[in-house]
Amino acid sequence: MAGKDITKKADRLVLDAATKTRPEINYPTKWGFKIIGRNKEALEKCIKYIMKETGDKDHVCTLGNKSKTGKFHSFNASCTVDTEEERNKIFKYFEEHDDVDMVI
Repeated sequence: MAGKDITKKADRLVLDAATKTRPEINYPTKWGFKIIGRNKEALEKCIKYIMKETGDKDHVCTLGNKSKTGKFHSFNASCTVDTEEERNKIFKYFEEHDDVDMVI
C-alpha cells in the first residue's frame, strides 16, 4: 500500500508512523477475515474446516473478488470471537493452511 507504513512491533500492530497506540477491541466481537487463494472450492472447504476446528463457529462466508487473470479468488469470512487469543488462533489456522495464499 503506497503511503502506509505497516510495521509490527512486539505483539502490537502499528498501522502507521503516527499511530503509537493499539486500538481497543471489546470482546466478544464480530471479526472478518479476507482469505485469498488460487482454488475457489478449496478455499470454501478450508473456511468451513477451520471454523469447525476452532470451536464449531457459526460464520458467514461470501465470495469476494477474483483477479483479472482469474488466478486468485477471495472469500470474506466472519464470525464472533470471544477473545484476542481466539481471533489470533483463527488467523493463524488460515495463515498456515496449504490452500490459503494470504489472509487479511
